[in-house]
Amino acid sequence: MNLHGHHQIAGTPTASGTLTFDAVDPRLGEVLGPPFAEGGAAEVDAALAAAATAFTAYRRTPGHDRATFLRRIADEIEALGDQLIERTRRETALPEARLLGERGRTTAQLRLFADLLDEGSWLGARIDRGDPQRKPQPKPDLRRTLVPLGPVVVFGASNFPYAFSTAGGDTASALAAGCPVVVKGHPAHPGTGELVARAIATAAAATGMPAGVFSHLQGTSHELGRALVTHRLTAAFGFTGSLRAGRALFDAAATRSQPIPAYAEMGSVNPVFVLPGAARERAEAIAHGLVASATLGAGQFCTNPGLVFTLAGADTDRLLAAAATAVAEVPPSTMLYRGICERFTEGAGGVEATAGVRLVGRAATSADPARGEGAPVVFATDDATFRASPALAEELFGPSTLIVTASSAEALLSLARDLDGQLTATLHATPDDLADHAELVRVLEGIAGRLILNGFPTGVEVGHAMQHGGPYPATTDARSTSVGTAAIERFVRPVCYQDFPDDVLPPELQDGNPLGIWRMVDGRLTRERLRR
Repeated sequence: MNLHGHHQIAGTPTASGTLTFDAVDPRLGEVLGPPFAEGGAAEVDAALAAAATAFTAYRRTPGHDRATFLRRIADEIEALGDQLIERTRRETALPEARLLGERGRTTAQLRLFADLLDEGSWLGARIDRGDPQRKPQPKPDLRRTLVPLGPVVVFGASNFPYAFSTAGGDTASALAAGCPVVVKGHPAHPGTGELVARAIATAAAATGMPAGVFSHLQGTSHELGRALVTHRLTAAFGFTGSLRAGRALFDAAATRSQPIPAYAEMGSVNPVFVLPGAARERAEAIAHGLVASATLGAGQFCTNPGLVFTLAGADTDRLLAAAATAVAEVPPSTMLYRGICERFTEGAGGVEATAGVRLVGRAATSADPARGEGAPVVFATDDATFRASPALAEELFGPSTLIVTASSAEALLSLARDLDGQLTATLHATPDDLADHAELVRVLEGIAGRLILNGFPTGVEVGHAMQHGGPYPATTDARSTSVGTAAIERFVRPVCYQDFPDDVLPPELQDGNPLGIWRMVDGRLTRERLRR
């Protein structure tokens, strides 16, 4: 399959004007052909108009048919085979094993949503049967379900070229919900985006979906993103990336005359708390696990453990010594693109230059700037320095972590209370630690979307119970998740039907329960058929 460098609008490759941009191999600095078209207002209008037209039919497509569509997308992505893996490897410098795993996660996620649709109970159908004889007022018959919002805009992420990009979780959950999708591909891996977009278009045609159900736009300009979130036909958007970019899109959407849901995941330092008993029992093991997590994938994960809090003392000294040994053994690796490497190198230099921060250890091998490499590094400081230097609490996206030693348990708790919202928070603790620091657990519940015990935050399981989101600035809406089947809830809204005849109601609300799903009827979950 030869790349053409065009947008994919409603199933058709579409070129735009004369402006183009290039994909670049981050290891070698070489341009990877072909030139890719820069999208603009005309492409935004065309893609969203097609999506709005498709929405009329797609919103009424039975769940089983949408499930077939999602499974076919997974099949088409897998059918791309080695070509997809090789193109992505060249665009991102990610190793083949990582890409194979991420592709598997992406296709499994599509099939998981398909299973959810086939089962059907995600609609949350609720029925309160009427009673016309009730006094002093008759009781109406009320039936509630969920309906799709409309066209959804999705922004591809640089660090997950499959799982959070063209066919990633935002796209999968929106399509599952019954919403057409317009993806703005990430410019760091445009060839990957094109290949996956063509796979989705093939799947849509093969399963009889309306052509406008999916479009894919390329481009590097901030204006393209702004045009997408402010367009009158956009019903919601999903974003994964930096706080600066996510907040800019959120603010742009806020200028609309008609507000829309804005789901932006914007970064997290994912604090790790090492409590005294755990440090005493396994300081060295925790240090090695920490370094492995912080440097995994060159530290380019939204769940990278960028901050560690522990109590000063001999056991923490052991942890620091072990971390120095562990990080020295991790070689530098090429980061996703040159800009992200430059920002990491500059940020790490700023941390190291902060008075009161000391270098614990770094990779024994020097990073090669010509290959876009970032050098793994571990820093340490005390609680007073950390409080006096607010920049130390900000995300440093790359293979690093900062260990903060607190002078007392009270200081440790105070540090936790002052943290901003996070995707995750981790505790390394014994049962006695948990009993002694029960208030810390309560505090972390208030700032994080996922709490981890005696593990590390990298590695996000895709399932029904996963929560991948958290209070601002981790995300713009802590009530939602971007991973797992609950992500579908972002792109639907409730509708209640009052006193409607049975044959006009959607299937999930009809007396006969033709979908065979679980429903809440008069306050009780049941699959039973009803009688009027």
